[in-house]
Amino acid sequence: MKKILLIIPGLLICFLTFSQNEEVKKEYEYPAFETSILIDNQTVVTPYKGTYEFEIHHRFGKMSNGVTDLYGVYAPSNIRMGFNYGLSKKIMLGIGTTKDYKLQDFQWKYLLLQQEKSGGMPVSVSYFGNVVIDARGNDAFGPEEDYTFTHRFSYFTQLIVARRFSYKYSLQVAPSFIYYNAIEEGRENANFGIHAGGRAKVIGEMSVIAEYDYLITNQPGNDDIKPNLALGIEFASPTHAFQVFVANYSQIISQRNFLYNTNDFSKGEYLLGFNITVRF
Repeated sequence: MKKILLIIPGLLICFLTFSQNEEVKKEYEYPAFETSILIDNQTVVTPYKGTYEFEIHHRFGKMSNGVTDLYGVYAPSNIRMGFNYGLSKKIMLGIGTTKDYKLQDFQWKYLLLQQEKSGGMPVSVSYFGNVVIDARGNDAFGPEEDYTFTHRFSYFTQLIVARRFSYKYSLQVAPSFIYYNAIEEGRENANFGIHAGGRAKVIGEMSVIAEYDYLITNQPGNDDIKPNLALGIEFASPTHAFQVFVANYSQIISQRNFLYNTNDFSKGEYLLGFNITVRF
């Protein structure tokens, strides 16, 4: 009996030691993308624990007017400024404010799964969500007698699945859900969409980046809604990332891009934009 009592703790110690060794041996792949954002959509990446990200998103006007407004540079523009914080190595919290429609956003991201070098986990998966408040005047929400504060709220969630195929190539897809508490007549409150994006390193830390968003939900009487398309270049360093691109959408908050973009890229209805991310 004494021998058995001695053997059991020994077996438990061996099991725990083996489990710890297995955990130590698990090597994770380098992040599929450089920053938390890929042009306008989120990536699976979260900031390091205890670090901050300051983001500036800028969208010039449409280039279709040519030299009249210097290809959109002098046209009315849209801008967002935001802060993200790495609450842990897997959790991000963020806030931001956007010029158009005076949108105030609160966002979060949780890294659910991380790609492993061994191939045991072939992808990284993150859940992203936001709550956005439209801070315009009450008259922007219909008759005053029908107005309630909840009409200002909209919501956006994504399940982002990404894979780093090699040092040069990374891709991601993200089924998306959009919900507006109040919306124009003829539109649906709840909507589904799909996002796809990718990055290809060209030389050093310079990459070509692209993304595409498509609204799956049919919006009766609103056939003018167009998919979002963007193509650009990214320059990255450990503390900064700069992205410059052409896109057919001017909004920065994802739910508005999915649901309200009417610009047709094939007809030359596109604009210049850039993003700056600073980590500290």
